[in-house]
Parts: sequence; C-alpha cells; structure tokens
Amino acid sequence: MRLLLIEDDPLLGSGLRDFLRAEGHAVIWAQRIAEANAPSAESFDAYLVDWSLPDGSGLDWLVRRRARGDRTAALMLTARDLLADRISGLDAGADDYLVKPFAPEELSARLRAVMRRQSGVSETGLRCGDVLIDPAGRRVRVNGQPVELTAREWAVLEALALRPGRIVSKDELEQLALGGAGEVSSNALEVHVSSLRRKLGRDLVQTVRGLGYRISLEAQA
Repeated sequence: MRLLLIEDDPLLGSGLRDFLRAEGHAVIWAQRIAEANAPSAESFDAYLVDWSLPDGSGLDWLVRRRARGDRTAALMLTARDLLADRISGLDAGADDYLVKPFAPEELSARLRAVMRRQSGVSETGLRCGDVLIDPAGRRVRVNGQPVELTAREWAVLEALALRPGRIVSKDELEQLALGGAGEVSSNALEVHVSSLRRKLGRDLVQTVRGLGYRISLEAQA
C-alpha cells in the first residue's frame, strides 16, 4: 500500500516508516502539516495521522480532507487517551484510533482491518473467478496453487484489489503502486500489468480504454 505518515516525533516516525517499508509498503513521511499538504495531488491508500503537530492539528487536517470529499482510509496515532478524544477523532472522520505507545505490529494489523472494511474484501481475500487474492497475507492463488509475484507486480495487483470493480486511472495506479519505488520507465505499468496477465490469466486485469484499469471479479485463469 501507499501510505502517508504524518508524525513529528523523529524516533517514532522513522521507526514506523522503516517498519512499514519492510512490510512492503511505500511510505511518505511528513513531520508537519505543511509537508503533508505538499503531495496533495498524489494518491494514497491510507493516512496515518498524529493529532498534535508543530504547525497545527492533525485531526483538523483530516476534517478538511473529509470536507473536500477525500474518503481515503485514516488512522489517528495519538497520546490522547480520553474517551472524549477517541469519540472526537472517530466522529471527525478517522477510521480507527490508536493510543501511543503502540506496537508497530498492531498498527499494521489495524491498517489491514481498515482496508478490508473499506474495500469490502473479506477475511479470506478477494475471489476473482479462479484467482484468490489475499491482501492481508500478500498472497495470490490460481486454482488453489500459489503464484509468486515480484514486489512491483504485487503492488499493482494490491492497488486494484483494494478497489474491486472500480476503474483506476493510469496516473492514480502509477502513484499507488509505483510512486515511491523510483520507476523511470514510461511503460513500467504496462509491463507489470502484462506480467500479471501472463501469471494470473489474461482477463484478470481489464483495460478500460481511455479510463484506466480494473479487476475483473469473474476472471478465468
């Protein structure tokens, strides 16, 4: 997943960034609201937001995003542990609320749970005909047999699987799947899509001409 982490504590921020990257996620780390606003044109799967930041409130930042129609999954990461604070955070648009200190593994598990709820993908994964995609386990099977994917191939597949049935534009898919990876080739996305079709079936990733790509829920291997 492509994540925006907004956390001003350098030790916690760097630790979470490194942990999440080790799990295979692309992470943009901002230590201030001004930095979080800088990549506003980019697409993310989720926001991880500290409440109290040097230049303002992370919760107010999220409220403004929600007011503009941004439905990106968001988790509040904060030392505020009062019941009233939890209620305020969730009512303001957060999808989950973690009180510091917390284990990075718990954050990762809660992130997976939030993404399952938002995408509608079940605990067992997303079934697309003969293909079973398991975003939580980062696994894919065809007719019950595991298929090995490269990290880039998985990133493309995951970005589509978390948006089942939705058309994802080429620009958005490039940001979600390749934006943090240093891709330089202009046709990198097409190469990865072609490889996914070869490994998982030609009908799994559909091209919607002039609009983008989407996962076919009835694909056959």
